[in-house]
Amino acid sequence: MDNLKIIRGGVCAPVGFSAASVRVGIKKSAPSTKKDLTIIVSEADCVAAAVFTSNKVKGAPITVSKAHLESDKSAIRAIIANSGNANTCNANGVQIAEDACGVAAKSLKIRKEQVLIASTGVIGQSMTIDPFANGLPVLADELAHSAAAASDVAHAIMTTDTVKKEISLEFEVGGVTAHIGGCCKGSGMINPNMATLLVFVTTDVNIRSDVLQNILTHVTKKTFNRVSIDGDTSTNDTVFVLANGLAANEPITDANSEYAHTFYVALFEVMLNLAEAVAADGEGATKLITCRVYNAPDGEVADKVAKSVVSSNLLKAAIFAADANWGRILCAIGNADADFPSDNIDVIITSLSGGVGICKASGGIPFDEDEAARVLSEKEITIAVNLNSGEADGLAFGCDLTYDYVKINAEYRT
Repeated sequence: MDNLKIIRGGVCAPVGFSAASVRVGIKKSAPSTKKDLTIIVSEADCVAAAVFTSNKVKGAPITVSKAHLESDKSAIRAIIANSGNANTCNANGVQIAEDACGVAAKSLKIRKEQVLIASTGVIGQSMTIDPFANGLPVLADELAHSAAAASDVAHAIMTTDTVKKEISLEFEVGGVTAHIGGCCKGSGMINPNMATLLVFVTTDVNIRSDVLQNILTHVTKKTFNRVSIDGDTSTNDTVFVLANGLAANEPITDANSEYAHTFYVALFEVMLNLAEAVAADGEGATKLITCRVYNAPDGEVADKVAKSVVSSNLLKAAIFAADANWGRILCAIGNADADFPSDNIDVIITSLSGGVGICKASGGIPFDEDEAARVLSEKEITIAVNLNSGEADGLAFGCDLTYDYVKINAEYRT
């Protein structure tokens, strides 16, 4: 962290990146001020890396973006994205996504294959090229390298999100000042196993594409793959990282080098911040739940146990009610798809109000219910699970399950 400095600018913080957003009416029910089409552009070719949903049903934008990355992942220039319609399960969805990239490319005077596309919103809703045809030329004319333009991107991709999610950092790599910025949207239909809906990260670091992909894959496992809101993995989950090299650092070509580690730390901090923001902004959520697992047989077991805890709807409901129902925690631990002894587990709950031990050696222990309720009444709760069976640690993020979650999703299309 000593080498990282928080700065303004979001995805426009790195040198050479600009953005613009506009309302084209894709999300008909949104306020007239809600921008729903956005673009991020680099003045130089970027190497790109991506991670996509594990859902077998995938949005058309993923099909198109994968094809463009396979064509040349070292010459990407732009990302376009819309909210309000996922462009998934549409008969002409791929054609629309491809044509939208074509409109953007023509407006920017680049090749269609240099454009990546992402969409989020209602699944199975018909769509036309018209919003893209009308909006993208406007965006190309309004590009700005500014914090305001980056903020608009973070707002334009929101659906049921209640707050924008963005961060940017300055750091040094090999004695050269570099920058990284990111934004994301995600509030519901989020489950560990690539779980963000949309994430866009930009950087001016000079790095080889295979090294960038390797780092992104590892960081995703340690951040977004540790988030669970409701147990559903979206059809459109996408993470894009673009690196244009304009920081002019010595090229990072070895994934095991000191410079690669420096970049890994910077990307990890950006994506961890965004992942925590997603968990805290879960649909209808009032509390952020962090589960930390200690002394597991290995890291995989630790992560699986942590994910199982934050994914338990029974536990999430208990946390909403500030009920220290430790039996639900043990049940969630036992449901983890992992091999570990289950007879010596300790559990402590903590928050700004203090900490309370509620389980010892997998059994109940006396504790003050009122004190436990005070701990669970805070907005950020940590559940510490000690498996007492090894030396590995794990981590996962989630939120409580509230009445509003049902209301939001019951009325999602109306």
